[in-house]
Amino acid sequence: MTQPTHTPLEREDEPMPQPVVLSGRYVLGKLLGRGGMADVFEAQDTRLGRTVAVKMLRADMARDRQLRVRFEREAQAVAALNHPNIVAVYDTGERLADPLNPGSVEVPFMVMELVIGRTLRELVRSGPIDQEKALEYVQGVLSALEYSHRAGIVHRDIKPANVMVCDDSGSVKVMDFGIARAIAESGATMTQTQAVLGTAQYLSPEQAQGQTVDARSDLYSTGCLLYELLTGRPPFIGESPVSVAYQHVQVEAPKAQEFNPEITDAVQSVLDRALQKDPDRRFQDAGAFRRALRAASAGRILPSLASADDDERTDALAVAAAAAGIGAYAAPLEVPEPASPHLGDTGEFPAVEAADDDGLLPFNDESEVRERRRRGHGGWIALLLVLALLVLGGGGYWLYSYLNQPPAVVYVAVPSVANLKDTDAFAKLTQLGLNPEFSQKPSADVAKGLAIDTIPAAGSQLAKNTKIVIEVSTGPSAAVIPQAIIGNTEAGARDMLRSIGLVPADQSKTANSATVPYGRVISVDPPAGQSVPIGSQVVLTVSTGKVAVPNLVGRTEADAKAALADLKLQAQVTLQASSTAAAGTVIGQDPAANEAVDQGGTVFLTVAEAPPAPAPAPATTAASTPTTSPTGTPSSSTSGNGNGHGNGNGNGLGLGLGG
Repeated sequence: MTQPTHTPLEREDEPMPQPVVLSGRYVLGKLLGRGGMADVFEAQDTRLGRTVAVKMLRADMARDRQLRVRFEREAQAVAALNHPNIVAVYDTGERLADPLNPGSVEVPFMVMELVIGRTLRELVRSGPIDQEKALEYVQGVLSALEYSHRAGIVHRDIKPANVMVCDDSGSVKVMDFGIARAIAESGATMTQTQAVLGTAQYLSPEQAQGQTVDARSDLYSTGCLLYELLTGRPPFIGESPVSVAYQHVQVEAPKAQEFNPEITDAVQSVLDRALQKDPDRRFQDAGAFRRALRAASAGRILPSLASADDDERTDALAVAAAAAGIGAYAAPLEVPEPASPHLGDTGEFPAVEAADDDGLLPFNDESEVRERRRRGHGGWIALLLVLALLVLGGGGYWLYSYLNQPPAVVYVAVPSVANLKDTDAFAKLTQLGLNPEFSQKPSADVAKGLAIDTIPAAGSQLAKNTKIVIEVSTGPSAAVIPQAIIGNTEAGARDMLRSIGLVPADQSKTANSATVPYGRVISVDPPAGQSVPIGSQVVLTVSTGKVAVPNLVGRTEADAKAALADLKLQAQVTLQASSTAAAGTVIGQDPAANEAVDQGGTVFLTVAEAPPAPAPAPATTAASTPTTSPTGTPSSSTSGNGNGHGNGNGNGLGLGLGG
């Protein structure tokens, strides 16, 4: 919709909706973006006097208690990240539920750095990005991942839409740290939202298979990101998220050079390594990926994976040699061949001395005797060493078996968590060593957000680490659309609906209005005041800031002006003579009927005026003509005003008196 160029007129007696204020300091402004999981608003931090961005989890997502708890934990961890390539998280909080609205829900939010720029998704829509610029962008992403991975945080949703390029510096900022992880842990499927459809194009094979992921999953997604920047398309395209996920697992990505021949062999070798299906064959950390990109910029091609395996085996041999006390580059040990009888020049065998009577060879000196005794002692020592090793081995095995005996099962009694806040109940059961999960259940007796009971119930005996379900009240099953939504801003209205468990339609309608200012809500469907089931969709109708001009032709000037005044419009009248219309009647208007004009604008009326009075005809005199009277006496007749006076005197004389 186009915003009017003038300031719309507003009724002085109409109270303006109160702005949404979070944590007593963040005043929400215009809606910056809308996603499948959260909305992003511009906001003013009144305490520090700066503009920030507030990402608020959608109310329908916040109603999932397990997701909300994990989102809050993750947000706290991400808030500790401080890196120039990561959008800073300044604060976290929770918008409290409206106590007057039983359908409202607590909604967590994150206060972040406001970045002015464009996402890589917007940049790549116009086609592939220059290779050097693409490598620069991805190196910034990898720098952010290297930092976050050291902090123990895996992003899990690297994609072009989550990387912002700053307008002022050209540097990149990675967004949405932690949110993707919380969503993944909640068990969201790939067919739930269109947002996940886009994410499926960057899923690692282990993510697509539902396996546990680590930092190398982010590196695979970064490889997909680099592929798209260089080619203008992701490595895999399909009709559904499932088909795309299948390709990630089973199909080799086509060479990027097929779509962009300008990609160098060095960069292609990096892509080949990053998009390996087996995590062990990819880059093992973001630093190695980043160094490979720098080398590719200089034209150095990565060795093939076979060569890399040979190098790894060589490194393994070197480590083993070092552990054995042998230099890594020592020459092979030379073992002398055993001595063999040697025929002399005469061809005879060397002479052998005769044995003594006791069968022993004679000894030449005392040193040979000592040598023989030393060898005998060495045998005993070797035997003792073998026995010691056997004893140690047996003792070690016994100790290993003892230490690895399965521990005795420890049972705990399930406490009562009824009427506790969901997070308090979660913490109470966790402290006992149980593994709690949330389940929502409507309740007319327990307030929304409080625990109803557990499954198994309180008093049950459970082994530690056993799963236990916390039933959380969702409160009433219906919500009343508030009257305050009328006249609110579109962003404020959407937030109000989500806070009570209703779902605003993705697309709002627009309509002209004489009284509702531009961008504010005129009406909702279902109408305000109606009770609807939780989760119902509500369609907003938002003012265009314009007024539809009625048909005024044929109405009197006074009626036309009154009709325009009711619409807060001005009238400018021009009179024009008309031979067919009655005086004071509107015979023309601009704009024409049903056309729109800005609120408070002017409508030009053409009104018929009365015709002028006809001018009197001028008097005329005819020439006198002599006539003869009946008596023969000449007389004259004079043309006058048609009035004659006759008088007979006996002579038959007649006079004509002209008036």
